[in-house]
This record gives sequence, C-alpha cells and structure tokens, in this order.
Amino acid sequence: MKNFTYHNPVKIIFGKGSIARLKNLIAIGQKILLTYGGGSIKTNGVYDQVISALAKHSRVEFAGIEPNPRYKTLMKAVKIAQAEKINFILSVGGGSVLDGSKFIAAAMHYQGEDAWDIPASRARVARATPLGCVLTLPATGSEMNANAVISRDSTQEKLAFYSPLVYPQFSILDPQTTFSLSARQTANGVVDAFVHIMEQYLTYPAAATVQDRQAEAILLALLDIGPKVMAEPDNYDHRADLMWAATQALNGVIGCGVPGDWATHSIGHELTAFYGIDHAQSLAVVLPALLRQQNKQKWEKLLQYGERVWQIRDGSEETRVDLAIEKTELFFRSLGVGTRLQDYRIEADGLERIGRRIFERNGKVGERGDIGAEEIDAILRSALV
Repeated sequence: MKNFTYHNPVKIIFGKGSIARLKNLIAIGQKILLTYGGGSIKTNGVYDQVISALAKHSRVEFAGIEPNPRYKTLMKAVKIAQAEKINFILSVGGGSVLDGSKFIAAAMHYQGEDAWDIPASRARVARATPLGCVLTLPATGSEMNANAVISRDSTQEKLAFYSPLVYPQFSILDPQTTFSLSARQTANGVVDAFVHIMEQYLTYPAAATVQDRQAEAILLALLDIGPKVMAEPDNYDHRADLMWAATQALNGVIGCGVPGDWATHSIGHELTAFYGIDHAQSLAVVLPALLRQQNKQKWEKLLQYGERVWQIRDGSEETRVDLAIEKTELFFRSLGVGTRLQDYRIEADGLERIGRRIFERNGKVGERGDIGAEEIDAILRSALV
C-alpha cells in the first residue's frame, strides 16, 4: 500500500425530510446564490422545500446549469455572484449543478485573465466561496469530494479540476428527491458510480486488502441495487442504497494508497465533448473495450474481480477474464445503457482525434502510463459495433 493522507471535511445530512435542516446550516447574514438546472426541482417539490427552509435568508437564484455544465453559462453566474456580493453558494440538483457551482465558487475570485485556466492549465485556486449542496441525482460523488468537470463548447473540451477549497461544507441527501428521476438518469447514475469504483480498483495489486474489499462491497451493492431501483423507482430503500453507494464510490476512501487508472474517464470525457453523449454512456462504451485492450496489464485484478464480484471460479484464466468483462458489459446493457458506439450513431471517421488530443494534453494515461494515442484508437475502434 502506498503512503497517503486522507481528509474529508464534508458534513453529510442523509434521510427523509433533511432539506428542512438547511435553515440551521447557513448563517442568516450570508447572501446565497441558489444554483440549479433546468427546473425539475420546481415540479418535484424540492424547490419549495428549499425556499421554505431559506425563508429568512437573503438569496439570488441562477437557473439553467446544464448536464456537463458549460463554461459560458457558468461565467454568467460568476458575474452575477460578483455583482451581488454573494458569500455562499447552494447547489440544488445533480452532480453537474454541483460541479458548475464549484467552478463558480473558484472563478469568482480568480485573478487571471481567463477562469478557463482553472481546468485547462490547472491554475491554482487561491480562494473559493463556501458552498453547500442539496443532491437530487446520485451519480458523480461530487457531493463528498473536491473535484469538478466543466465543458466548453467553443473548443469542444471537457476538463476536470480539483481544489480542497471547493469541498462542500455540507451535502443534504434525501433519497425522496430522486423518485422523479427518469429511467435513463437512474441507469446513468448506477453506471457512473460503478465505473468510479473500477477506476480505483481494477488496476494492479497494491497490498491494499481493506480498499479492495470496500470497493468490491460497493460493486456488489450496485449489482444488487441497479435492477431493483429500475424496477421499483419509488422504493425508498432502493433509492437510499443507490444514493449512498454513489457517494461512497468517489469520496476518496477506496482510493487511499492504491493506484488509479482514470483512462476510461479521460476517453469518455472526449466522447462527450465531441459527440454530446451522456457521461455515463461514454463510460459504458469505453470501460469494457479498455479492459479487453488492457487485459494483460490488469490480469491479476481481473481474475480477482471475476471471482469476488461475479463468482467466476471455473475454467481457464483466459475464460474467467473474458467472462468477467462480458458480464460487466451485459450489466450495463441490462440497465438500458448502450455499450457500443453504434448505439449512439458514432462512426469511425474522426475517432482518432480523441487519442491524439489526450496524448497531446496528458501524454500516456492509465495506472501504468501505457495508454497512448495508438491504444486509445484501438480501444474506440473495438467499441464501434
């Protein structure tokens, strides 16, 4: 196991009726920027609960933060926040709204010429406005980490940044807020959480027994929860399990002291940037193809994953590895999430730009640093049909 330091300052408030606790979480004297997305919170009752809890608070609203939040949209919010002298941001929505809010919190105080430098050039975040979260879509884990991913249409880029200054002070997780999610949103959340775990777990052995077992436990939970929540979307217990699993998948615990891959996310982000497919859809396409292309490098962990998660114990090592990858892909498909580029009408022409861009920006990626433009091109072409 590698050396590590772990610190997570996020206060989690979980359960039914927890939105009402907002009134005691934000000081009355703070001026709040209330951020949200397309307005679904106004039809599912979440908005009314938030407004009721903040009845005595001063606030300004900013709506319209998109899935894969757009830089142009967020900079409009930054200007409003600066003009209104906002000193607290409350994100109400899914991970995209929260990611966008994290960027707003940092960009408000950026002293450079272009706040896009924060994700594009990894410019240091010296200051950020405090923020909190009411989560309505479990998927990204952003409610308990300091990561955010932002898109820019003008350059067709989707880039991430990290700063400990954008950890939410608190995150309210009421599973009842997720009852109104569509089947597509729910399935995407399961896939997103699943792949977050795989990026930290399915690399190579690192003598990290606790982390491996924790990762396997959440994977097994998602295999159990996924079909149940799709079949019974109004079941509180299933929604609660999924919400907590997605948070645990990317709050840093299972990544302590172990190598991380993140090549699936690097490639997936480019698919979203160039073709506009959902984040989870891109991950469902890339992960099985990447595991097949990198199976020798991941051989020991693939065997472990197959045995412990899928109970695959019979046959040759080659058979067990192939079956573990096949079962992963079939699980995604069983949720209604396509795993081939043809499912999203993406053809071979132009795919090579993805590997080229990743290599030019980051060099080779993956836990061993051995996935370059050629390997990425092979992964994507194998995922076409």
